Amino acid sequence: MRSLNSATVFFSVCISGILSLASCSEKKQDVAAAKQQGPKVLNADGMVIKAEAFQTDYTTSGTLLPNEEVNVMPEIPGRITAISFAEGAPVQQGQVLARLYNDDIKAQIQKLKAQRELQVKIRDRQAELLNVGGISKQDYETTTTQIEAIDADIAYATSQLRKTSIIAPFSGRAGIRNVSNGAVVGTGTVLTTLQQTATLKMDFNIPEQYRYEMVIGKKIAFTVTGRQDTFVAVIKAVEPSANAATRTLRVRATVDNKNNKLGPGAFTHIVIPFGANAHALLVPSQSVIPTNREKVVAVIRGGKAEMVPVKIGARTNERVEILQGLNEGDTILTTGIMQVKPGMEVKVKVI
Repeated sequence: MRSLNSATVFFSVCISGILSLASCSEKKQDVAAAKQQGPKVLNADGMVIKAEAFQTDYTTSGTLLPNEEVNVMPEIPGRITAISFAEGAPVQQGQVLARLYNDDIKAQIQKLKAQRELQVKIRDRQAELLNVGGISKQDYETTTTQIEAIDADIAYATSQLRKTSIIAPFSGRAGIRNVSNGAVVGTGTVLTTLQQTATLKMDFNIPEQYRYEMVIGKKIAFTVTGRQDTFVAVIKAVEPSANAATRTLRVRATVDNKNNKLGPGAFTHIVIPFGANAHALLVPSQSVIPTNREKVVAVIRGGKAEMVPVKIGARTNERVEILQGLNEGDTILTTGIMQVKPGMEVKVKVI
């Protein structure tokens, strides 16, 4: 009887130990699961958005370009007989820069004129004969057609003769000479370049969201590498459509360069003043969360987090201007950004 009681007690103790171990295991699993799921309520700092006056400048880079630029090339092949410009010197519109050999074209024109003169005399005699019925009207018309054909040949040869004089299309400054007198050149041979530098163009790109800040006639400041001076340019044109890949707009400004302090090809550092916004909504930079498709901000509404897509504007070192998505009075998170999830309960300490 005593042995049976001892066995019963031992069995009960074993069952109790097994149940205790199972209970401990379940508690550990629950704790681990809770750790993986994170806290059900997030404690974080936040701020209430208030409208305030904000003004900033947008900085970008650009390139100086000649107001006009062209590669000087002959329209017809030939041999150069004269070069009448100095490298790097100013030239005037209509000035002859070079000449090609043209004696053969002049001789051809002279021959055509002689043929025309003969045909005109024949036509005059045929006109007299036609009046008395001495020849047919067809003969007279044939001679008239030959005169018209010769006139066309003379016009073509004369145009070829004009092309042997290579003329400056606009006033500017000649570049380095690439050929010598006596060289045989083709239609693709670059004799020199011609640039108009009294006025320069400056091209640069801006984000599409600043389109309406680019007002024609607006003045912008810029500097160039190697010079301490600050120069002024005036916006003259804005590309109508944004680049689909970069979402940027191409802008062109002009620079007065009559003193020749600047040269084409220079890299410029540009500062564009933006208009002041008396009711700007600014948030800390760390509150804006970038995603694959958009940027979002964690907004607390009814004690729970909502991930609201926003459109951003200008930036400073610490803050970002919100153009769309938030309203004055919204409460946003400034800490706990990495832990917050949509729908999570949040206790916010407004700072």
